[in-house]
Amino acid sequence: MLIKNHDDIRSSEITPENLYYSRREFMRAASVAGIGLATEALFPHRLVGQERWPRGKEGLYDTDEEVNTFKEITTYNNFYEFGTDKSDPSEYSGDFKPRPWTVKVDGAVRKPAVYHLEDLVKPFKLEDRIYRMRCVEGWSMVIPWRGFPLADLIRKVEPTSKAKFIAFETVYRPAEMPGQRRSVLQWPYVEGLRMDEAIHPLTLLVVGLYGKELLNQNGAPIRLVVPWKYGFKGIKSIVKISFVEQQPPTSWNIYAPNEYGFYSNVNPEVDHPRWSQKTERRIGEFFKRKTLMFNGYADQVAHLYAGMDLRKYF
Repeated sequence: MLIKNHDDIRSSEITPENLYYSRREFMRAASVAGIGLATEALFPHRLVGQERWPRGKEGLYDTDEEVNTFKEITTYNNFYEFGTDKSDPSEYSGDFKPRPWTVKVDGAVRKPAVYHLEDLVKPFKLEDRIYRMRCVEGWSMVIPWRGFPLADLIRKVEPTSKAKFIAFETVYRPAEMPGQRRSVLQWPYVEGLRMDEAIHPLTLLVVGLYGKELLNQNGAPIRLVVPWKYGFKGIKSIVKISFVEQQPPTSWNIYAPNEYGFYSNVNPEVDHPRWSQKTERRIGEFFKRKTLMFNGYADQVAHLYAGMDLRKYF
């Protein structure tokens, strides 16, 4: 239905996968009729019980690096809406209800609308993409996301010539998201991209990982993934996408503009004021590795920033 116009992981931090699925099944059963069928349509081949995604480059944009385990990806997270510790999202997100869900698309577009999630996703082909992901804190993972290019949605809603940027907003539900009861950040969480960044084929709207529906701690039911930027650009639990003419505010830039810029590209030559960005630690590994420019995606995205001073526009 379309409604018009309107660094190491402790064993104690790892929740068994079956408990996650018990929780998910409970929430699914409590949601409106038909949602379970819609979810199954989006995820017909779930990899329940699979510990490690098969290694190997399959798609054009895949990395051939070893993928992190499902447990690592779903128990070591940054999602401040549920708390600031890495284990908080998996521990405290059980009360969050990602169904039913709507996303409002507005601003400088010819086809503004409020979409039910299933209708938003239905027209587009979902792809599994294996991306390197780098956190500004110095840790990284390799994650098999499932989603579709943001560019597909952009074409569908037909932006006008005034649409220079896209602004995103996370749901605000402090009753279900205990981190929002604290003034760690200004809520709701907001993010933004320049239009050419948004239409780049690497930029995804994601609804799953490891071939499964997104869990709450990973940004259910829909989130942004921009693999050449630090992880905090990947806004989660999106409820609003606005096409705007001016550069939109972003949560971490509001919080500490000297530490977190609008662009937030992975650049090992620009240190965070409190630590170096030249190396990173892949979750599951002991030794650090060298951080790559644009997180290893320079060949694909460096042209977007030709002529820009990447120390000034960090």
